[in-house]
Amino acid sequence: MSDYDLYELPNGIRVLHKQVLHTKIAHCGFLLDIGSRDEKLHQLGLAHFWEHMAFKGTEKRKSFHILNRLETVGGELNAYTTKEKICFYASLLSTHFERAFELLTDLTFNSVFPEKEIEKERGVILEEMSMYQDAPEDAIVDDFDGVIFPNHSLGHNILGTRESVSGFQQQDFFQFLADNVRTDRLAFSSVSNLPFKEVKRLADKYLAPLPAQLGARPRTPFTAFQRVEQTERKPINQAHCIIGGPAYAIGDKRRIPFFMLNNLLGGPGMNSRLNLAVREKYGLVYTIDSTYSPYTDTGLFGIYFGTEKKQVARTISLVNKELKLLREKTLTTNQLHVVKEQLMGQLAMSEESNSGMMQLLGKSTLDLGRVESINEVFAQIRQITAEELRDLANDVLREDNLSVLQYLPE
Repeated sequence: MSDYDLYELPNGIRVLHKQVLHTKIAHCGFLLDIGSRDEKLHQLGLAHFWEHMAFKGTEKRKSFHILNRLETVGGELNAYTTKEKICFYASLLSTHFERAFELLTDLTFNSVFPEKEIEKERGVILEEMSMYQDAPEDAIVDDFDGVIFPNHSLGHNILGTRESVSGFQQQDFFQFLADNVRTDRLAFSSVSNLPFKEVKRLADKYLAPLPAQLGARPRTPFTAFQRVEQTERKPINQAHCIIGGPAYAIGDKRRIPFFMLNNLLGGPGMNSRLNLAVREKYGLVYTIDSTYSPYTDTGLFGIYFGTEKKQVARTISLVNKELKLLREKTLTTNQLHVVKEQLMGQLAMSEESNSGMMQLLGKSTLDLGRVESINEVFAQIRQITAEELRDLANDVLREDNLSVLQYLPE
Protein backbone atom coordinates (compact mmCIF):
# COMPACT_ATOMS: atom_id res chain seq x y z
CA MET A 1 0.00 0.00 0.00
CA SER A 2 1.79 3.12 -1.23
CA ASP A 3 -0.27 5.84 0.45
CA TYR A 4 0.65 5.30 4.09
CA ASP A 5 3.83 5.87 6.09
CA LEU A 6 5.59 3.49 8.45
CA TYR A 7 8.08 4.37 11.16
CA GLU A 8 9.69 1.75 13.40
CA LEU A 9 11.13 2.92 16.71
CA PRO A 10 14.26 1.39 18.26
CA ASN A 11 12.09 -0.37 20.86
CA GLY A 12 10.21 -2.19 18.09
CA ILE A 13 6.96 -0.21 18.17
CA ARG A 14 5.67 0.46 14.67
CA VAL A 15 3.87 3.70 13.86
CA LEU A 16 1.61 3.86 10.81
CA HIS A 17 -0.05 6.93 9.37
CA LYS A 18 -2.30 7.67 6.43
CA GLN A 19 -2.86 11.31 5.55
CA VAL A 20 -6.36 12.20 4.36
CA LEU A 21 -6.45 15.88 3.50
CA HIS A 22 -10.22 16.35 3.23
CA THR A 23 -11.04 15.40 6.85
CA LYS A 24 -10.88 17.40 10.08
CA ILE A 25 -11.12 14.30 12.26
CA ALA A 26 -8.19 12.23 13.50
CA HIS A 27 -8.59 8.54 14.27
CA CYS A 28 -5.75 6.87 16.15
CA GLY A 29 -5.08 3.94 18.41
CA PHE A 30 -2.87 1.16 19.70
CA LEU A 31 -3.34 -2.35 18.32
CA LEU A 32 -1.73 -4.98 20.56
CA ASP A 33 -1.21 -8.57 19.43
CA ILE A 34 -2.73 -9.84 22.66
CA GLY A 35 -6.14 -11.44 23.11
CA SER A 36 -8.16 -13.93 25.05
CA ARG A 37 -6.33 -16.86 23.42
CA ASP A 38 -3.17 -15.77 25.25
CA GLU A 39 -4.71 -16.38 28.67
CA LYS A 40 -3.80 -19.35 30.83
CA LEU A 41 -6.62 -21.37 32.38
CA HIS A 42 -6.56 -19.36 35.60
CA GLN A 43 -6.65 -16.09 33.61
CA LEU A 44 -9.86 -16.54 31.59
CA GLY A 45 -11.31 -13.09 30.89
CA LEU A 46 -8.22 -11.20 32.02
CA ALA A 47 -7.43 -9.60 28.64
CA HIS A 48 -10.94 -8.17 28.43
CA PHE A 49 -10.82 -7.12 32.10
CA TRP A 50 -7.54 -5.27 31.38
CA GLU A 51 -9.26 -3.45 28.49
CA HIS A 52 -11.83 -2.18 31.03
CA MET A 53 -9.27 -1.39 33.73
CA ALA A 54 -7.04 0.67 31.43
CA PHE A 55 -9.58 3.49 31.82
CA LYS A 56 -9.62 3.30 35.63
CA GLY A 57 -6.36 4.99 36.52
CA THR A 58 -2.74 5.50 35.50
CA GLU A 59 0.34 6.67 37.35
CA LYS A 60 -0.75 10.29 36.85
CA ARG A 61 -4.51 10.15 36.18
CA LYS A 62 -7.63 8.99 37.96
CA SER A 63 -10.55 7.52 36.04
CA PHE A 64 -12.40 10.85 35.96
CA HIS A 65 -9.48 12.60 34.27
CA ILE A 66 -9.09 9.82 31.68
CA LEU A 67 -12.76 9.89 30.71
CA ASN A 68 -12.89 13.69 30.49
CA ARG A 69 -9.62 14.27 28.66
CA LEU A 70 -11.11 13.82 25.18
CA GLU A 71 -14.80 14.26 25.92
CA THR A 72 -14.29 17.93 26.82
CA VAL A 73 -13.11 18.63 23.26
CA GLY A 74 -15.84 16.55 21.64
CA GLY A 75 -13.72 13.45 21.15
CA GLU A 76 -14.41 9.78 21.77
CA LEU A 77 -12.31 7.18 23.59
CA ASN A 78 -12.95 3.45 23.34
CA ALA A 79 -11.45 -0.04 23.32
CA TYR A 80 -12.23 -3.64 22.45
CA THR A 81 -10.84 -7.15 22.93
CA THR A 82 -10.91 -10.07 20.50
CA LYS A 83 -9.40 -13.55 20.50
CA GLU A 84 -6.06 -12.18 19.29
CA LYS A 85 -6.10 -8.37 19.66
CA ILE A 86 -6.67 -5.57 22.15
CA CYS A 87 -7.28 -2.09 20.75
CA PHE A 88 -7.36 1.26 22.53
CA TYR A 89 -8.46 4.02 20.17
CA ALA A 90 -9.79 7.56 19.89
CA SER A 91 -11.45 9.94 17.44
CA LEU A 92 -11.40 13.73 17.73
CA LEU A 93 -10.63 16.96 15.88
CA SER A 94 -7.12 16.70 14.46
CA THR A 95 -6.21 19.98 16.18
CA HIS A 96 -6.28 17.93 19.44
CA PHE A 97 -4.35 14.95 18.05
CA GLU A 98 -1.50 15.22 20.54
CA ARG A 99 -3.99 15.09 23.40
CA ALA A 100 -5.25 11.72 22.16
CA PHE A 101 -1.75 10.39 21.42
CA GLU A 102 -0.52 11.17 24.91
CA LEU A 103 -3.63 9.84 26.64
CA LEU A 104 -3.67 6.57 24.69
CA THR A 105 0.02 6.05 25.49
CA ASP A 106 -0.64 6.69 29.16
CA LEU A 107 -3.53 4.28 29.57
CA THR A 108 -1.88 1.58 27.42
CA PHE A 109 1.45 1.54 29.23
CA ASN A 110 0.95 3.19 32.63
CA SER A 111 -2.23 1.69 34.07
CA VAL A 112 -2.05 0.98 37.80
CA PHE A 113 -5.23 -1.12 38.25
CA PRO A 114 -6.51 0.45 41.49
CA GLU A 115 -7.93 -2.24 43.76
CA LYS A 116 -11.14 -0.30 44.48
CA GLU A 117 -11.72 0.09 40.75
CA ILE A 118 -11.13 -3.63 40.19
CA GLU A 119 -13.96 -4.39 42.60
CA LYS A 120 -16.32 -1.96 40.87
CA GLU A 121 -15.45 -3.09 37.35
CA ARG A 122 -15.79 -6.73 38.36
CA GLY A 123 -19.49 -6.05 38.88
CA VAL A 124 -19.75 -4.28 35.53
CA ILE A 125 -18.26 -7.28 33.70
CA LEU A 126 -20.51 -9.73 35.53
CA GLU A 127 -23.46 -7.62 34.36
CA GLU A 128 -22.01 -7.71 30.83
CA MET A 129 -21.99 -11.51 31.02
CA SER A 130 -25.64 -11.51 32.11
CA MET A 131 -26.52 -9.21 29.22
CA TYR A 132 -25.01 -11.62 26.69
CA GLN A 133 -26.67 -14.62 28.30
CA ASP A 134 -30.01 -12.85 27.98
CA ALA A 135 -29.36 -12.44 24.22
CA PRO A 136 -29.31 -15.98 22.76
CA GLU A 137 -28.23 -14.74 19.33
CA ASP A 138 -25.02 -13.50 21.00
CA ALA A 139 -24.58 -16.29 23.53
CA ILE A 140 -24.76 -19.03 20.91
CA VAL A 141 -21.90 -17.44 18.97
CA ASP A 142 -19.67 -17.53 22.05
CA ASP A 143 -20.71 -21.08 22.92
CA PHE A 144 -20.04 -22.23 19.35
CA ASP A 145 -16.37 -21.28 19.75
CA GLY A 146 -16.17 -23.86 22.51
CA VAL A 147 -17.84 -26.46 20.30
CA ILE A 148 -15.32 -25.96 17.47
CA PHE A 149 -12.24 -25.39 19.66
CA PRO A 150 -12.80 -27.59 22.73
CA ASN A 151 -10.01 -27.62 25.33
CA HIS A 152 -8.22 -24.84 23.45
CA SER A 153 -7.81 -21.15 24.23
CA LEU A 154 -9.68 -20.13 21.07
CA GLY A 155 -12.75 -21.86 22.50
CA HIS A 156 -12.83 -19.80 25.69
CA ASN A 157 -15.30 -16.94 26.07
CA ILE A 158 -13.58 -13.54 25.78
CA LEU A 159 -15.46 -12.38 28.88
CA GLY A 160 -14.12 -15.32 30.91
CA THR A 161 -16.22 -17.11 33.52
CA ARG A 162 -17.97 -15.80 36.61
CA GLU A 163 -15.51 -17.76 38.75
CA SER A 164 -12.38 -16.43 37.03
CA VAL A 165 -13.55 -12.81 36.88
CA SER A 166 -14.59 -12.94 40.54
CA GLY A 167 -11.08 -13.91 41.60
CA PHE A 168 -8.78 -11.46 39.77
CA GLN A 169 -6.56 -9.22 41.90
CA GLN A 170 -4.24 -6.33 41.07
CA GLN A 171 -1.14 -8.51 40.68
CA ASP A 172 -2.89 -10.67 38.08
CA PHE A 173 -3.04 -7.71 35.71
CA PHE A 174 0.61 -6.77 36.13
CA GLN A 175 1.63 -10.39 35.59
CA PHE A 176 -0.49 -10.69 32.43
CA LEU A 177 1.08 -7.58 30.95
CA ALA A 178 4.59 -8.77 31.83
CA ASP A 179 3.89 -12.13 30.18
CA ASN A 180 2.30 -10.77 27.01
CA VAL A 181 3.21 -7.18 26.10
CA ARG A 182 5.91 -7.13 23.42
CA THR A 183 6.85 -3.78 21.92
CA ASP A 184 7.58 -5.42 18.56
CA ARG A 185 4.07 -6.94 18.58
CA LEU A 186 2.11 -3.70 18.91
CA ALA A 187 1.44 -0.81 16.59
CA PHE A 188 0.18 2.75 16.78
CA SER A 189 -1.83 3.76 13.74
CA SER A 190 -3.55 6.97 12.73
CA VAL A 191 -5.57 8.49 9.91
CA SER A 192 -5.93 12.27 9.77
CA ASN A 193 -5.11 15.39 7.75
CA LEU A 194 -1.86 15.82 9.65
CA PRO A 195 1.49 15.36 7.88
CA PHE A 196 3.47 12.27 8.82
CA LYS A 197 6.32 14.38 10.23
CA GLU A 198 3.98 15.56 13.00
CA VAL A 199 2.97 11.99 13.87
CA LYS A 200 6.63 10.96 13.84
CA ARG A 201 7.51 13.87 16.15
CA LEU A 202 4.93 12.76 18.68
CA ALA A 203 6.04 9.14 18.39
CA ASP A 204 9.59 10.21 19.25
CA LYS A 205 8.23 12.24 22.16
CA TYR A 206 5.88 9.69 23.73
CA LEU A 207 6.82 6.22 22.43
CA ALA A 208 10.60 6.30 21.94
CA PRO A 209 11.28 6.55 25.72
CA LEU A 210 9.39 3.32 26.39
CA PRO A 211 11.73 0.40 27.16
CA ALA A 212 11.92 -2.41 24.63
CA GLN A 213 10.02 -5.53 25.68
CA LEU A 214 11.02 -8.27 23.27
CA GLY A 215 11.09 -12.05 23.25
CA ALA A 216 9.01 -14.97 22.07
CA ARG A 217 5.43 -15.41 23.17
CA PRO A 218 4.28 -18.60 21.45
CA ARG A 219 0.66 -19.54 20.85
CA THR A 220 -0.55 -23.13 20.95
CA PRO A 221 -1.94 -24.00 17.51
CA PHE A 222 -5.31 -25.68 17.13
CA THR A 223 -5.18 -29.08 15.45
CA ALA A 224 -7.82 -31.38 16.98
CA PHE A 225 -11.20 -30.70 15.33
CA GLN A 226 -13.95 -33.29 15.74
CA ARG A 227 -17.43 -32.87 14.34
CA VAL A 228 -20.24 -32.73 16.92
CA GLU A 229 -23.97 -31.97 17.01
CA GLN A 230 -25.14 -30.36 20.23
CA THR A 231 -28.58 -29.22 21.37
CA GLU A 232 -29.36 -27.15 24.45
CA ARG A 233 -32.77 -26.32 25.91
CA LYS A 234 -33.20 -22.67 26.90
CA PRO A 235 -36.00 -20.48 28.32
CA ILE A 236 -36.41 -18.72 24.96
CA ASN A 237 -39.19 -18.26 22.40
CA GLN A 238 -37.19 -18.64 19.20
CA ALA A 239 -34.82 -21.42 18.18
CA HIS A 240 -31.25 -20.44 17.31
CA CYS A 241 -28.72 -22.46 15.34
CA ILE A 242 -25.11 -22.26 14.15
CA ILE A 243 -23.56 -24.61 11.60
CA GLY A 244 -19.82 -24.31 10.97
CA GLY A 245 -16.27 -25.50 11.38
CA PRO A 246 -12.57 -24.69 11.00
CA ALA A 247 -11.42 -22.58 8.04
CA TYR A 248 -8.23 -20.91 6.78
CA ALA A 249 -5.69 -18.87 8.74
CA ILE A 250 -4.87 -15.21 8.11
CA GLY A 251 -1.69 -16.00 6.19
CA ASP A 252 -3.23 -18.70 4.01
CA LYS A 253 -3.37 -17.86 0.29
CA ARG A 254 -6.92 -19.24 0.24
CA ARG A 255 -8.15 -16.58 2.68
CA ILE A 256 -9.38 -14.06 0.12
CA PRO A 257 -10.99 -16.67 -2.18
CA PHE A 258 -12.79 -18.18 0.79
CA PHE A 259 -13.86 -14.74 1.96
CA MET A 260 -15.46 -14.29 -1.46
CA LEU A 261 -17.15 -17.70 -1.24
CA ASN A 262 -18.53 -16.79 2.19
CA ASN A 263 -19.75 -13.46 0.82
CA LEU A 264 -21.66 -15.29 -1.92
CA LEU A 265 -23.17 -17.75 0.54
CA GLY A 266 -24.25 -15.53 3.43
CA GLY A 267 -22.51 -12.17 3.32
CA PRO A 268 -24.11 -8.78 4.07
CA GLY A 269 -25.81 -8.47 0.66
CA MET A 270 -29.55 -9.10 0.57
CA ASN A 271 -28.85 -11.22 -2.51
CA SER A 272 -26.77 -13.79 -0.62
CA ARG A 273 -27.76 -17.35 -1.44
CA LEU A 274 -28.85 -18.13 2.10
CA ASN A 275 -30.97 -15.00 2.38
CA LEU A 276 -32.67 -15.65 -0.96
CA ALA A 277 -33.21 -19.37 -0.31
CA VAL A 278 -34.43 -19.20 3.29
CA ARG A 279 -35.82 -15.73 4.03
CA GLU A 280 -36.98 -14.37 0.68
CA LYS A 281 -38.36 -17.63 -0.75
CA TYR A 282 -39.94 -19.17 2.35
CA GLY A 283 -39.98 -16.46 5.05
CA LEU A 284 -38.55 -18.84 7.65
CA VAL A 285 -36.08 -16.43 9.28
CA TYR A 286 -35.55 -12.76 9.98
CA THR A 287 -31.75 -13.11 9.96
CA ILE A 288 -29.53 -15.69 8.32
CA ASP A 289 -25.90 -15.08 7.53
CA SER A 290 -22.49 -16.70 7.35
CA THR A 291 -19.23 -15.39 8.76
CA TYR A 292 -15.55 -16.16 8.35
CA SER A 293 -13.04 -15.20 11.06
CA PRO A 294 -9.38 -15.95 10.24
CA TYR A 295 -6.83 -16.32 13.07
CA THR A 296 -3.06 -16.67 12.98
CA ASP A 297 -3.09 -20.49 12.77
CA THR A 298 -6.65 -21.44 11.82
CA GLY A 299 -10.02 -19.87 11.09
CA LEU A 300 -13.70 -20.23 11.89
CA PHE A 301 -16.64 -20.43 9.49
CA GLY A 302 -20.21 -20.32 10.73
CA ILE A 303 -23.81 -19.96 9.51
CA TYR A 304 -26.29 -18.48 11.99
CA PHE A 305 -30.07 -18.29 11.88
CA GLY A 306 -33.02 -17.95 14.24
CA THR A 307 -36.43 -19.44 13.48
CA GLU A 308 -39.51 -21.08 15.00
CA LYS A 309 -38.79 -24.36 16.77
CA LYS A 310 -40.94 -26.29 14.30
CA GLN A 311 -39.00 -24.87 11.35
CA VAL A 312 -35.46 -25.74 12.50
CA ALA A 313 -35.19 -29.04 10.62
CA ARG A 314 -36.55 -27.51 7.42
CA THR A 315 -34.20 -24.53 7.65
CA ILE A 316 -31.17 -26.75 8.23
CA SER A 317 -32.22 -28.80 5.20
CA LEU A 318 -32.35 -25.66 3.04
CA VAL A 319 -28.94 -24.55 4.31
CA ASN A 320 -27.45 -27.96 3.51
CA LYS A 321 -28.96 -27.76 0.02
CA GLU A 322 -27.14 -24.47 -0.62
CA LEU A 323 -23.87 -25.90 0.70
CA LYS A 324 -24.25 -28.92 -1.56
CA LEU A 325 -24.83 -26.68 -4.57
CA LEU A 326 -21.57 -24.84 -3.88
CA ARG A 327 -19.71 -28.15 -3.54
CA GLU A 328 -21.13 -29.73 -6.68
CA LYS A 329 -22.05 -26.98 -9.12
CA THR A 330 -19.39 -24.69 -10.59
CA LEU A 331 -20.37 -21.03 -10.95
CA THR A 332 -21.07 -19.82 -14.45
CA THR A 333 -18.89 -17.11 -15.99
CA ASN A 334 -21.58 -14.50 -15.33
CA GLN A 335 -22.16 -15.65 -11.73
CA LEU A 336 -18.43 -15.47 -11.01
CA HIS A 337 -18.24 -11.97 -12.50
CA VAL A 338 -21.14 -10.75 -10.34
CA VAL A 339 -19.61 -12.21 -7.15
CA LYS A 340 -16.29 -10.51 -7.85
CA GLU A 341 -17.85 -7.14 -8.64
CA GLN A 342 -20.00 -7.26 -5.51
CA LEU A 343 -17.06 -8.00 -3.22
CA MET A 344 -14.85 -5.36 -4.80
CA GLY A 345 -17.62 -2.79 -4.41
CA GLN A 346 -18.11 -3.68 -0.76
CA LEU A 347 -14.37 -3.45 -0.06
CA ALA A 348 -14.12 -0.09 -1.81
CA MET A 349 -16.97 1.29 0.32
CA SER A 350 -15.35 -0.02 3.49
CA GLU A 351 -12.27 2.07 2.68
CA GLU A 352 -14.44 5.17 3.05
CA SER A 353 -14.31 4.64 6.83
CA ASN A 354 -11.23 6.39 8.19
CA SER A 355 -11.72 4.76 11.59
CA GLY A 356 -11.82 1.34 9.94
CA MET A 357 -8.75 2.21 7.90
CA MET A 358 -6.85 3.21 11.05
CA GLN A 359 -7.56 -0.20 12.59
CA LEU A 360 -6.75 -2.02 9.34
CA LEU A 361 -3.31 -0.39 9.19
CA GLY A 362 -2.37 -1.70 12.61
CA LYS A 363 -4.01 -5.11 12.34
CA SER A 364 -2.59 -5.94 8.91
CA THR A 365 0.89 -4.87 9.97
CA LEU A 366 0.78 -7.16 13.00
CA ASP A 367 -0.81 -10.10 11.16
CA LEU A 368 0.84 -9.94 7.74
CA GLY A 369 3.81 -7.64 8.18
CA ARG A 370 2.38 -5.27 5.57
CA VAL A 371 -0.80 -3.56 4.41
CA GLU A 372 -2.18 -4.71 1.09
CA SER A 373 -3.50 -1.95 -1.16
CA ILE A 374 -7.05 -2.26 -2.40
CA ASN A 375 -5.66 -2.65 -5.93
CA GLU A 376 -3.59 -5.64 -4.78
CA VAL A 377 -6.68 -7.22 -3.24
CA PHE A 378 -8.68 -6.50 -6.40
CA ALA A 379 -5.97 -8.18 -8.48
CA GLN A 380 -6.21 -11.28 -6.29
CA ILE A 381 -9.99 -11.30 -6.57
CA ARG A 382 -9.85 -11.04 -10.37
CA GLN A 383 -7.60 -14.13 -10.50
CA ILE A 384 -10.04 -16.36 -8.59
CA THR A 385 -11.63 -19.09 -10.71
CA ALA A 386 -14.96 -20.84 -10.38
CA GLU A 387 -13.14 -24.15 -10.00
CA GLU A 388 -11.13 -22.73 -7.11
CA LEU A 389 -14.31 -21.71 -5.27
CA ARG A 390 -15.81 -25.16 -5.81
CA ASP A 391 -12.64 -26.77 -4.40
CA LEU A 392 -12.80 -24.51 -1.32
CA ALA A 393 -16.44 -25.44 -0.81
CA ASN A 394 -15.52 -29.12 -0.92
CA ASP A 395 -12.75 -28.52 1.61
CA VAL A 396 -14.48 -26.33 4.21
CA LEU A 397 -18.20 -26.80 3.56
CA ARG A 398 -18.22 -30.59 3.49
CA GLU A 399 -20.52 -32.26 6.00
CA ASP A 400 -17.79 -33.90 8.10
CA ASN A 401 -16.17 -30.47 8.67
CA LEU A 402 -19.32 -28.81 10.01
CA SER A 403 -20.57 -29.01 13.59
CA VAL A 404 -24.04 -27.94 14.72
CA LEU A 405 -25.12 -26.11 17.88
CA GLN A 406 -28.81 -25.49 18.54
CA TYR A 407 -30.64 -23.57 21.23
CA LEU A 408 -34.22 -24.84 21.41
CA PRO A 409 -37.06 -23.43 23.53
CA GLU A 410 -37.80 -25.49 26.64
